[in-house]
Amino acid sequence: MQNNYSVVLVDDHELVRAGIKTLLHSIESLTVVGECGDGLEATALVRKLQPDLLVLDISIKSLNGMEVVKLLARQDSGIKILILSMHSNIEYVANCVRHGAHGYLLKDAAVDELEPAITTVLQGGTYISREIDTDILSKLLSSHADSTSLLELLTKRQKQILQLIAEGYSTRQIAESINVSIKTVETHRAHIMARLNIFDVAGLVRFALQQHLIQ
Repeated sequence: MQNNYSVVLVDDHELVRAGIKTLLHSIESLTVVGECGDGLEATALVRKLQPDLLVLDISIKSLNGMEVVKLLARQDSGIKILILSMHSNIEYVANCVRHGAHGYLLKDAAVDELEPAITTVLQGGTYISREIDTDILSKLLSSHADSTSLLELLTKRQKQILQLIAEGYSTRQIAESINVSIKTVETHRAHIMARLNIFDVAGLVRFALQQHLIQ
Protein backbone atom coordinates (compact mmCIF):
# COMPACT_ATOMS: atom_id res chain seq x y z
CA MET A 1 0.00 0.00 0.00
CA GLN A 2 1.42 3.36 -1.05
CA ASN A 3 1.98 6.17 1.40
CA ASN A 4 -0.10 9.21 2.24
CA TYR A 5 -3.71 8.11 2.22
CA SER A 6 -5.98 10.58 3.98
CA VAL A 7 -8.67 9.41 6.40
CA VAL A 8 -11.73 10.94 8.04
CA LEU A 9 -12.86 9.12 11.20
CA VAL A 10 -16.45 9.25 12.44
CA ASP A 11 -17.60 7.87 15.79
CA ASP A 12 -19.77 9.65 18.34
CA HIS A 13 -18.09 8.03 21.36
CA GLU A 14 -15.00 10.14 22.00
CA LEU A 15 -13.13 7.43 23.91
CA VAL A 16 -13.75 4.85 21.17
CA ARG A 17 -12.80 7.39 18.51
CA ALA A 18 -9.56 8.15 20.32
CA GLY A 19 -8.71 4.44 20.42
CA ILE A 20 -9.42 3.96 16.71
CA LYS A 21 -7.44 7.10 15.90
CA THR A 22 -4.44 5.68 17.78
CA LEU A 23 -4.69 2.50 15.71
CA LEU A 24 -4.90 4.54 12.51
CA HIS A 25 -1.85 6.57 13.48
CA SER A 26 0.09 3.33 13.89
CA ILE A 27 -0.37 2.64 10.15
CA GLU A 28 2.40 4.59 8.43
CA SER A 29 0.58 5.06 5.13
CA LEU A 30 -2.38 6.88 6.73
CA THR A 31 -3.00 10.42 7.90
CA VAL A 32 -6.14 11.29 9.84
CA VAL A 33 -7.17 14.63 8.37
CA GLY A 34 -10.52 15.00 10.14
CA GLU A 35 -12.77 13.46 12.77
CA CYS A 36 -16.25 13.97 14.18
CA GLY A 37 -19.17 12.16 15.79
CA ASP A 38 -22.06 13.39 13.67
CA GLY A 39 -23.42 12.19 10.33
CA LEU A 40 -24.14 15.60 8.87
CA GLU A 41 -20.74 16.87 9.94
CA ALA A 42 -19.17 13.78 8.40
CA THR A 43 -20.63 14.51 4.98
CA ALA A 44 -19.46 18.12 5.25
CA LEU A 45 -15.94 16.99 6.17
CA VAL A 46 -15.83 14.61 3.22
CA ARG A 47 -16.87 17.39 0.83
CA LYS A 48 -14.31 19.78 2.31
CA LEU A 49 -11.32 17.46 2.77
CA GLN A 50 -11.95 14.89 0.00
CA PRO A 51 -10.22 12.05 1.89
CA ASP A 52 -9.31 8.71 0.38
CA LEU A 53 -11.02 6.77 3.13
CA LEU A 54 -13.94 7.25 5.51
CA VAL A 55 -13.89 5.08 8.65
CA LEU A 56 -17.48 5.29 9.80
CA ASP A 57 -19.47 4.05 12.77
CA ILE A 58 -23.10 3.07 12.07
CA SER A 59 -24.58 4.46 15.30
CA ILE A 60 -24.00 8.20 15.04
CA LYS A 61 -26.09 11.33 15.51
CA SER A 62 -28.22 13.29 13.01
CA LEU A 63 -27.61 10.99 10.03
CA ASN A 64 -26.78 7.41 10.95
CA GLY A 65 -23.93 5.65 9.19
CA MET A 66 -26.20 3.92 6.69
CA GLU A 67 -27.66 7.25 5.59
CA VAL A 68 -24.16 8.68 5.20
CA VAL A 69 -23.17 5.72 3.00
CA LYS A 70 -26.25 6.18 0.82
CA LEU A 71 -25.65 9.92 0.48
CA LEU A 72 -22.01 9.54 -0.50
CA ALA A 73 -22.89 6.78 -2.96
CA ARG A 74 -25.41 9.06 -4.67
CA GLN A 75 -22.77 11.78 -4.89
CA ASP A 76 -20.36 9.31 -6.55
CA SER A 77 -17.47 10.85 -4.62
CA GLY A 78 -15.13 7.90 -5.16
CA ILE A 79 -14.28 7.72 -1.47
CA LYS A 80 -13.69 4.30 0.09
CA ILE A 81 -15.91 3.59 3.10
CA LEU A 82 -15.05 1.18 5.91
CA ILE A 83 -17.88 0.63 8.39
CA LEU A 84 -16.99 0.09 12.04
CA SER A 85 -19.81 -1.40 14.06
CA MET A 86 -20.67 -3.42 17.15
CA HIS A 87 -23.52 -5.06 15.21
CA SER A 88 -22.81 -8.44 13.64
CA ASN A 89 -26.32 -8.94 12.25
CA ILE A 90 -25.84 -10.21 8.70
CA GLU A 91 -28.69 -8.00 7.40
CA TYR A 92 -26.87 -4.87 8.56
CA VAL A 93 -23.72 -5.99 6.81
CA ALA A 94 -25.55 -6.80 3.58
CA ASN A 95 -27.34 -3.47 3.52
CA CYS A 96 -24.14 -1.52 4.17
CA VAL A 97 -22.37 -3.28 1.29
CA ARG A 98 -25.41 -3.06 -0.95
CA HIS A 99 -25.65 0.69 -0.45
CA GLY A 100 -22.01 1.44 -1.11
CA ALA A 101 -19.73 0.49 1.80
CA HIS A 102 -16.47 -1.19 0.82
CA GLY A 103 -15.83 -2.93 4.11
CA TYR A 104 -17.53 -3.91 7.37
CA LEU A 105 -15.40 -4.38 10.47
CA LEU A 106 -16.62 -5.31 13.94
CA LYS A 107 -15.22 -3.01 16.60
CA ASP A 108 -14.19 -5.96 18.75
CA ALA A 109 -11.88 -7.06 15.95
CA ALA A 110 -10.43 -3.64 15.15
CA VAL A 111 -7.05 -4.20 16.83
CA ASP A 112 -6.29 -7.28 14.73
CA GLU A 113 -8.17 -6.49 11.53
CA LEU A 114 -8.07 -2.74 11.03
CA GLU A 115 -4.88 -2.61 8.97
CA PRO A 116 -5.73 -5.52 6.64
CA ALA A 117 -9.26 -4.16 6.26
CA ILE A 118 -7.99 -0.72 5.27
CA THR A 119 -5.38 -2.19 2.92
CA THR A 120 -8.00 -4.32 1.16
CA VAL A 121 -10.49 -1.46 0.83
CA LEU A 122 -7.95 1.08 -0.44
CA GLN A 123 -6.71 -1.42 -3.02
CA GLY A 124 -10.22 -1.75 -4.43
CA GLY A 125 -11.40 -4.86 -2.62
CA THR A 126 -14.18 -5.54 -0.15
CA TYR A 127 -13.32 -6.51 3.42
CA ILE A 128 -15.77 -8.30 5.72
CA SER A 129 -14.86 -8.97 9.35
CA ARG A 130 -13.74 -12.55 9.93
CA GLU A 131 -16.60 -13.18 12.37
CA ILE A 132 -19.21 -12.54 9.67
CA ASP A 133 -20.49 -15.56 7.75
CA THR A 134 -19.55 -14.57 4.20
CA ASP A 135 -21.47 -17.49 2.63
CA ILE A 136 -24.76 -16.18 4.03
CA LEU A 137 -23.73 -12.64 3.15
CA SER A 138 -23.11 -13.64 -0.47
CA LYS A 139 -26.56 -15.25 -0.67
CA LEU A 140 -28.20 -12.11 0.72
CA LEU A 141 -26.34 -9.87 -1.70
CA SER A 142 -27.15 -12.07 -4.67
CA SER A 143 -30.84 -12.13 -3.74
CA HIS A 144 -31.11 -8.37 -4.38
CA ALA A 145 -33.07 -8.03 -1.14
CA ASP A 146 -33.67 -4.46 -0.07
CA SER A 147 -34.75 -2.74 3.12
CA THR A 148 -38.04 -4.69 3.10
CA SER A 149 -36.09 -7.68 4.42
CA LEU A 150 -35.18 -5.59 7.46
CA LEU A 151 -38.86 -5.02 8.19
CA GLU A 152 -39.35 -8.78 8.10
CA LEU A 153 -36.93 -9.08 11.02
CA LEU A 154 -39.56 -7.51 13.27
CA THR A 155 -42.34 -9.39 15.01
CA LYS A 156 -45.96 -8.39 14.47
CA ARG A 157 -46.00 -6.58 17.82
CA GLN A 158 -42.73 -4.77 17.03
CA LYS A 159 -44.14 -3.58 13.69
CA GLN A 160 -47.19 -2.31 15.54
CA ILE A 161 -45.04 -0.40 18.05
CA LEU A 162 -42.80 0.94 15.29
CA GLN A 163 -45.85 2.35 13.53
CA LEU A 164 -47.11 4.00 16.73
CA ILE A 165 -43.67 5.50 17.44
CA ALA A 166 -43.52 6.86 13.89
CA GLU A 167 -47.01 8.35 14.29
CA GLY A 168 -45.76 10.33 17.27
CA TYR A 169 -47.27 8.43 20.19
CA SER A 170 -45.40 8.62 23.49
CA THR A 171 -44.17 5.52 25.29
CA ARG A 172 -46.99 5.86 27.85
CA GLN A 173 -49.62 6.27 25.12
CA ILE A 174 -48.34 3.21 23.28
CA ALA A 175 -48.36 1.15 26.48
CA GLU A 176 -51.95 2.17 27.22
CA SER A 177 -53.17 1.60 23.66
CA ILE A 178 -51.86 -1.97 23.40
CA ASN A 179 -52.34 -2.79 27.09
CA VAL A 180 -48.74 -3.53 28.09
CA SER A 181 -46.36 -1.92 30.57
CA ILE A 182 -44.15 1.06 29.76
CA LYS A 183 -41.11 -1.14 30.37
CA THR A 184 -42.36 -3.63 27.78
CA VAL A 185 -42.70 -0.87 25.20
CA GLU A 186 -39.20 0.39 25.99
CA THR A 187 -37.82 -3.15 25.59
CA HIS A 188 -39.58 -3.56 22.25
CA ARG A 189 -38.27 -0.19 21.08
CA ALA A 190 -34.70 -1.16 22.01
CA HIS A 191 -35.08 -4.43 20.09
CA ILE A 192 -36.54 -2.62 17.08
CA MET A 193 -33.65 -0.18 16.99
CA ALA A 194 -31.08 -2.96 17.35
CA ARG A 195 -32.63 -5.07 14.60
CA LEU A 196 -33.01 -2.16 12.18
CA ASN A 197 -29.71 -0.57 13.19
CA ILE A 198 -31.55 2.74 13.62
CA PHE A 199 -30.94 4.51 16.91
CA ASP A 200 -33.08 7.66 16.84
CA VAL A 201 -36.79 8.38 16.44
CA ALA A 202 -36.26 10.42 13.27
CA GLY A 203 -34.58 7.43 11.67
CA LEU A 204 -37.46 5.17 12.69
CA VAL A 205 -39.92 7.63 11.16
CA ARG A 206 -37.96 7.67 7.87
CA PHE A 207 -37.88 3.87 7.83
CA ALA A 208 -41.63 3.64 8.55
CA LEU A 209 -42.31 6.05 5.68
CA GLN A 210 -40.11 4.03 3.31
CA GLN A 211 -41.98 0.87 4.29
CA HIS A 212 -45.39 2.58 3.95
CA LEU A 213 -46.25 1.89 7.59
CA ILE A 214 -47.33 5.52 7.83
CA GLN A 215 -48.34 8.12 5.27
